[in-house]
Amino acid sequence: MDTIAGLFSFITTPVSWIIVQFHSLYGAMFGPDTGWAWGLSIVSLVVLIRICLIPLFVKQIKSMRNMQALQPKMKAIQERYKSDKQRQSEEMMKLYKETGTNPLSSCLPILAQSPFFFALYYVLSKIASGDVVGVINEPLLASARQAHIFGAPLAAKFTDSSAKVASLDASLTDVRVVTAIMIILMSASQFYTQRQLMQKNVDLSVKTPYMQQQKLLMYIFPIIFAVMGINFPVGVLVYWLTTNLWTMGQQMYVINQNPTPGSKAQDQYLERLLKGATQHGEVRSRRKRKVVQTLVAKGSDRNDNERKFISSLAKAGYAAQADGTVIKSETIAAEAEGGAAQRRQQPKRQTKSKRQSGGAQRGGSGSAEGKSPSDSSGSSDSSDDSPSDSPSDSSPKGSESTTSLEKDASQGAKPKSKQAGRANSARQQPKSGQRKGQQRPKHPSSKK
Repeated sequence: MDTIAGLFSFITTPVSWIIVQFHSLYGAMFGPDTGWAWGLSIVSLVVLIRICLIPLFVKQIKSMRNMQALQPKMKAIQERYKSDKQRQSEEMMKLYKETGTNPLSSCLPILAQSPFFFALYYVLSKIASGDVVGVINEPLLASARQAHIFGAPLAAKFTDSSAKVASLDASLTDVRVVTAIMIILMSASQFYTQRQLMQKNVDLSVKTPYMQQQKLLMYIFPIIFAVMGINFPVGVLVYWLTTNLWTMGQQMYVINQNPTPGSKAQDQYLERLLKGATQHGEVRSRRKRKVVQTLVAKGSDRNDNERKFISSLAKAGYAAQADGTVIKSETIAAEAEGGAAQRRQQPKRQTKSKRQSGGAQRGGSGSAEGKSPSDSSGSSDSSDDSPSDSPSDSSPKGSESTTSLEKDASQGAKPKSKQAGRANSARQQPKSGQRKGQQRPKHPSSKK
C-alpha cells in the first residue's frame, strides 16, 4: 500500500493544502489540536471531491442503465459469434458506438477518486512516521499527531504494534476498537448501497448474467474493504466511511427521484406522482411534468409501470397531455370503467378437455330430452282415448291426423318414441376406442 501511495505523491501537496485550509476553519471552533478539527477537515475534503465528481456520477448512472438495457443484445451477439471472438468483440464495439454506451463510465467516479485516496493515505503515513509532507510543517505535524478520534490517533492502524501506538499517546485497545467499528460501518454501508440498487433500481424484466454479476459483487466488495481496512489509518477510514455514506445518500436520491424504467422504484415513484396529480388536479413540479411528457410521448412503448400509471390516471378522471399537464375528463373515466367492466365480463377460455367433457354432457342431456317427448306423447294418446265432452270426439279421422301433425310441429323435431331417443343418444355418445366429437357420416354404399 505504501508503494502504491508513493506513486501519487505528486498530488499530496494540493491534498495537504486543502486539509490545512479546512483545519484552520474548524480549529478556530473546536481547537487546533482536537480530533474534531482534523477529522472534520478530512470529511470536508471528501465532500469537496464528491461535489466535483457529480458529473461523472451522472455518466455512471446513464452507463449502468444502458448496460442493463443492452444485456439481451449482448447475449445474442455472444451466442451468434460463439466461435469467432474477434467478430464478437467487433460487434460489441459497434453496439456500444450505436447506443453511445461506454462500459468504463461506471468506473469513472472510483478511478477519479483513487488519486486523492492514495494521496491522503500517503499524507497520514508521513504524519505517523513524524515526517513533514506537502504544506504540513512541523507545528501542524505535531498538532496532527496529538489529534485523537474517540481515543484513536489519526495515523494509527489496526495492525500497529503496541509500541507504535504508545508513541502516538494512545492505547492499543482503543485503536483496535475504534478501527474495528469503523471497518464494520464502512463495509455495511457499502453492502447496503449495492443492495438497495439491486432490489429497487434494477429493471426486473431483464434477466441476464450481468445481474448475477452485480449480485455477486454486492457480497464481494464489502469483504474486500473489510480485509483492506485493517491496513488503513484511522484518518483514511474516516475518509472512506464518509465517501460511502455520501454514495449511499446520493444513490437514495437517484432511486427516489430518477428511477430506472421498469424497476420497483419507478412503480413507487409513479404512485406518488399519481397521488399528487389526483389530489391537486395538476402536476406542480416542472421536473414531474417532464416525466409525464416523456410517458405520453412513449405511446405503445410504455412498460407495465407506465401503463398502470396512465390507466389509473384515466380511472380517476384525468388525461395526461403532451406538454406534461393533466386535465379533468369525465369521458375518459367512463371509458376506462367501461373497458374494465367489459374485460371482467369476458368469459374465460376453456381447455380442450373441458370442451369435450361439456359436449359429452350435452349429448347425455339430449338423450334425456329424447325420452321426455315420447312420454308426453304417450300421455297425450291416453288422454285422447279417455272420454271427454269436447267436440274432438265427434270430429272425423282427418281432423285427428291434423291435430297430431300440429302436435308434432309444436314439439319441433324431437323424437316421438323411446327408441328414437335411444338412437339419438347412441349417435352422440362415442363408442369405446372411437374419437370424441361429431363423427363423419358414412357413405350410403358402405355396410352398416
